[in-house]
Amino acid sequence: MGRRPKWGRPVDGVLLLDKPAGITANDALQQAKRLFFANRAGHTGALDPLATGLLPICFGEATKFSQYLLDADKRYRSSFRFGMTTASGDADGDVIATADASAVTEAAVRTAMAQFQGRIEQVPSMYSALKHQGQPLYRLARQGLEVEREARPVEIFQFELLGFSGGSRPCAEVEVHCSKGTYIRSLAEDLGRALGVGAYVEQLHRSAAGPFDESGSVTLEELAQERGQGRAELLDHHLLPVDAPAAGLPKLTLPDNAGYYVRQGQPVMDLRVYRIGTEGDMVRLFLESGDFLGIGEITDDGCVAPRRLVKSGD
Repeated sequence: MGRRPKWGRPVDGVLLLDKPAGITANDALQQAKRLFFANRAGHTGALDPLATGLLPICFGEATKFSQYLLDADKRYRSSFRFGMTTASGDADGDVIATADASAVTEAAVRTAMAQFQGRIEQVPSMYSALKHQGQPLYRLARQGLEVEREARPVEIFQFELLGFSGGSRPCAEVEVHCSKGTYIRSLAEDLGRALGVGAYVEQLHRSAAGPFDESGSVTLEELAQERGQGRAELLDHHLLPVDAPAAGLPKLTLPDNAGYYVRQGQPVMDLRVYRIGTEGDMVRLFLESGDFLGIGEITDDGCVAPRRLVKSGD
């Protein structure tokens, strides 16, 4: 039997999607994939159904470099509601405890927030996508199960109070700049615990991921309206280059004749590498013709060795 044809067309690049509330990151990915009629795509960091905001989606060859966005810092704006604790740590979960939080003041919140800046230890939420014996924790949580989770180090670069409203259920509007692996739900819960009244995430919006911010993002609705009944190619102008996830790496432009050896997996010598990095550093490799080759590693002998390459267009 012949091989079944692959669905979709080859599409390469990065889409900055503005995810709406009410759907999972994977739901958003699948809708974007259909709109672009793309045969391969992956997102770069889950957002819960409650959350909105920036969700970079890598298509085709760009998926090879998605790890750079998964490992990148993130920025969020969020509303923390005090005086109530939910099973999931956010507004979608069942309420499991309440408390009168009317004594909580803006000053008290600011003081408590200070202890959650810098490098901290954080216990991941049972509603996270971390896996236990092959099962995502959120799936176990929905079955009413809870497993032991070890605290993990994360870093909070910025934890700023943007606004505060009092009452029996006070609310804090915050902005968080954090390292990968930080759970904003856990941060809200820990802050509520420090204040003795409990807290949960009422709203969550991701505003930046690595080198990207939401200013260049587009919604699924806008994409659908733009495409209409037309061909998927109408949307390709929204895509950033394949190397965009690794935009933070230095760029090295090689002579065109070096491309053959790099594509064969061989290191090539170029002493200019020492102007942009040292042994072990990763660099983006381009040819003088403008072609992006992939990611290379600087070696100890003035060479750059290919580590992750894109398919040749030849």
